[in-house]
Amino acid sequence: MSFPGYVLKFGGTSVGSPEAVRKILSILNRYTSEGKQLAVVVSAFAGITDRLLRLVTQAEHCAQNLDTLLEQVGHKHHEMITTLLPESAGQQVQAEIQPLLQELADILHGIRLTREATPRSRDLVMSFGERLSATILSGFFRENGLPAQFVDTRALIITDDRHGSARVLLDESYEKIRAFFRSSGPLPVLTGFIAATQEGITTTLGRGGSDYTASLIAAALGAEELQIWTDVSGVMTANPAVVEQAFSLPSLAYEEALELSHFGAKVLHPPTLHPVLSRNIPVRILNTFEPDFAGTVISAQASRSEHPVTGLSSIDDVALLRIQGSGMVGVTGISARLFQALAQQDINVILITQASSEHTICVAVTPEAVTPARQAIEAEFQLELRLGLMDPVVIEKECAVVAAVGMQMRRTPGISGKLFQALGQHNINVMAIAQGSSELNISIVIAQQDAPKALNVLHRAFFSPKGGPVALFLAGAGQVGTTLLRLLQEHEERQGTEEDMPLRLTGLANSRKILFDPNGIDPEQALERLDAEGSPASLQEIIARVRENPPGRSVFVDCTASQFVADLYPDIIRAGSAIVTANKLANTAGHDFYLSLRQLAAEQGLPFRYGTNVGAGLPVLRTLRMLLDSGDRITKIEGVLSGTLSYLFNTYMAGGRPFSEIVRTAREQGYTEPDPRIDLSGTDMARKLLILIRETGVAMEMEEIDLQTFLPASCFASGSIDDFFLALEKQDADLAVLRKKAAAELQKLCYIAVYEHEENQARLSLQRIGPEHPFFNLKDSENIVAFTTEFYHETPLVIRGPGAGLEVTAAGVLADIIETVRILKR
Repeated sequence: MSFPGYVLKFGGTSVGSPEAVRKILSILNRYTSEGKQLAVVVSAFAGITDRLLRLVTQAEHCAQNLDTLLEQVGHKHHEMITTLLPESAGQQVQAEIQPLLQELADILHGIRLTREATPRSRDLVMSFGERLSATILSGFFRENGLPAQFVDTRALIITDDRHGSARVLLDESYEKIRAFFRSSGPLPVLTGFIAATQEGITTTLGRGGSDYTASLIAAALGAEELQIWTDVSGVMTANPAVVEQAFSLPSLAYEEALELSHFGAKVLHPPTLHPVLSRNIPVRILNTFEPDFAGTVISAQASRSEHPVTGLSSIDDVALLRIQGSGMVGVTGISARLFQALAQQDINVILITQASSEHTICVAVTPEAVTPARQAIEAEFQLELRLGLMDPVVIEKECAVVAAVGMQMRRTPGISGKLFQALGQHNINVMAIAQGSSELNISIVIAQQDAPKALNVLHRAFFSPKGGPVALFLAGAGQVGTTLLRLLQEHEERQGTEEDMPLRLTGLANSRKILFDPNGIDPEQALERLDAEGSPASLQEIIARVRENPPGRSVFVDCTASQFVADLYPDIIRAGSAIVTANKLANTAGHDFYLSLRQLAAEQGLPFRYGTNVGAGLPVLRTLRMLLDSGDRITKIEGVLSGTLSYLFNTYMAGGRPFSEIVRTAREQGYTEPDPRIDLSGTDMARKLLILIRETGVAMEMEEIDLQTFLPASCFASGSIDDFFLALEKQDADLAVLRKKAAAELQKLCYIAVYEHEENQARLSLQRIGPEHPFFNLKDSENIVAFTTEFYHETPLVIRGPGAGLEVTAAGVLADIIETVRILKR
């Protein structure tokens, strides 16, 4: 039989709202105007299947709210009718569904009386979702000039009595389907998901059952095409909820689609393809909400792609069972016994891998199958276990399977090497590997927590363009940003003029304007162009522009002190850009945000670098990480972390000038912020201490730091800058007394940050220190940090040098940029 037209299946979200249903009508009208013959398969309305399952559970437990939940199901369908249909037509459809709702209520009350839901009764309850939706939709189509008829597929698709996931009897089903379609009639609106036994007992087809129904109809009729209408634009290169840069594939081969669907690609379920594959019927995945998008065509032969890997897929929450032992080596039948034992317990094996030495076999199963699988293995190999020829079964839970799939992987050298190199560079451990001789699929088992990171890393490795410059976007054109532009110009000159420049400045913004040029902005002319060509600054435009670059091929550089910019970091990372920042606000926000930012960057496989947050160009954070990575443990941190405060007190102790005068001069010379209270409050120094503490793994908030200012609150509460200096002058006498006492004992005043790990206490205070103290010989605006650790417990490890200044800070930012680019270009 030949069916000159399409079989269309619309899923739950496609029939989930009146607006979506109207889009379906538009799609059907377009096809009918082209003279296409159609058959429509529909799922239950969005959320109804889950509600029906809940009703069964509530009925079993005699829940008091059963009637209320049942009313909610009825209300959902009544609401759809009243929204879609005029009153007269609506009343007719209401009359059609009312017996169905009453039948559902009677069945549920029966379950409540017996307090037991058998698989048979559960299937019957589940069937009402599709029966109700198909009834309403056929009525809606008729009312809108499209002749349509409700078709209950329980009369067409015949199965065995395996309730919950029945097996279809193909010959009998195909015969009934063809017999029905031989007589022409109105547009058939068929129920997906449900079927019946030869005795007429209702069954269901399991996960993805509506897709399977449509595939069976298409195969029986020899349709031109099977169309699966969903809420996504075709099959994507990866799950877009995890990999934001995933994109739609124009075509797939049947084999590729089967592999991707087996390993978790949710847009398609494995059984769907088998009927149409045997008849060589193309399958097109389309988006109900973007009907003009071409979608993805699945057929015998996909069009050739520039990427050898077609797509990535994953199965979350699996367990890995490992059997091993010297008694397995060279013994025939071990594998057969293992899989027969698992099959007898109806355990589905997701992945299999065996070492060539025959010493080890690993199988991946779902978490609920772990216990019966272990018991089945132990029962089958009880003799080997008792004699010590086989080790006890090893179980590793909270795992995930990630698969790379592609027809062009065959005979393409280097695919496996590229995959493992990408994972290794991001410290993702592979627990098991499987690859068939067809080379169509490479599957790996990793820790569940690494799955998002692995998908993003692999997507970038296989789908991002390589070579060419990395795009740079600079936020902040103040003193540090301006100095960085000069250093970028010098760096560019050192690199030469070859085409493959490591860096290309493509964006620049200050608080007022924003400038983008994908062809590049000359750093020497950047500020002039920003002023002349820049448009009004928009934070959302920054995200949009960053997203224009291929994922992993851009670096966002923050040289501001803006909270608004810091708040953008998560969106910037999701857009596929690495971040380099001199802005401390993101790292000193709430600890939850601090952790989530790092987790997001790790999941996306993107660098997040902030080496200048503490010590400007000094390698403070880098040294701390090296200590921690080596296994050392920090017991104490001491430091002068403010170049401004270091300069003020070093200058103050060197002569007899009043403190207020030194602050005024320092402000005039640019050594302080325009408002010196920012420096003198100690808040900036406290932020730096907090970052150091958090880097050691301690969860601390800013409010937990004991910040002891050396000036009274009246100085910080004063209104204008002039008022502040008047208030500061009143403190000159008290500060002079402190200076005199310190000098009399050959000491000096020093504002010091201290963290004691054992007490988990952090404080900042003005202290008197003598020549024996490592901070005594500080000069000018130097910073100093001393780490006392288990390895450096007698003599602390000290880092000292310029901790402030435009040159050193900008140079530190540039160093972070260069290191980030090296990582991205690997």
